[in-house]
Amino acid sequence: MRKTLFVAALGILLLPLLASAESPFNGTWKTDMSKVDFSKKPDVYELKNGMYSCKTCTPPYTIKADGTDQKVTGHPYYDTVAIKVVSDHEIEETDKKNGKVVATSKTTLSPDGNTLSFSFSDSSDSSGAPVTGKGEETRVAKGPAGSSPISGSWRMAKMDSLSDNAITVTYKVSGDEITMTNQTGQTYTAKLDGSDAPMKGDPGITSVSVKVVGKNTLEETDKRDGKVIGVFKGTVKADGKAMDSSYDDKQSGRTMKWTMAKQ
Repeated sequence: MRKTLFVAALGILLLPLLASAESPFNGTWKTDMSKVDFSKKPDVYELKNGMYSCKTCTPPYTIKADGTDQKVTGHPYYDTVAIKVVSDHEIEETDKKNGKVVATSKTTLSPDGNTLSFSFSDSSDSSGAPVTGKGEETRVAKGPAGSSPISGSWRMAKMDSLSDNAITVTYKVSGDEITMTNQTGQTYTAKLDGSDAPMKGDPGITSVSVKVVGKNTLEETDKRDGKVIGVFKGTVKADGKAMDSSYDDKQSGRTMKWTMAKQ
């Protein structure tokens, strides 16, 4: 139902230090899943009268829940969604782009109706192996009268597992440029002056700009067709072994915080 991906686009260093010192951002970083603070803003789903709505998707959509491909617009990673109702307590979702399956997920409601358990496989922005994971959301509010028990407002509680390709990223500072690469195929090389540079391998992000904020803090702005969609900030700790990070998703109004460890 909800596919939570941790594809963090990071990387930048204080310009005056580049010529004389190794960048503290150089190397491979991996998210510590025990140190993730998920957004408190709930997801809202509704399954009623044969229709399924994802009210907090960006943009929201409402489709028939009959297991067939239903067209959705405005989503860079998929253009059809199929919702199969297995039972009152379980649904399966299949997302496609240009007729090709790019993501599948299964969502199951607990017997007490207060926990949604989900698992997913997502290759919508991966040129290699898909991102896989499983986790849980907890109920914040019930859905409208007459709707499926799965309906309601749900807040992300935990990720029990997430594949390494979703949480590992490598940076290399050279002169006045930073190069980012990750295991799902995204990469960019950007000047450290805040100017736009193309993002390769991600249909949802067309360009990025990076700049220095303070001594060991970087800021990356993600854009889609010139419009800002998110801002990443990361601060390398004094020991150089960890980076406190956050991402402000401008489209959904969500902010997530986490810590990455240098490998």
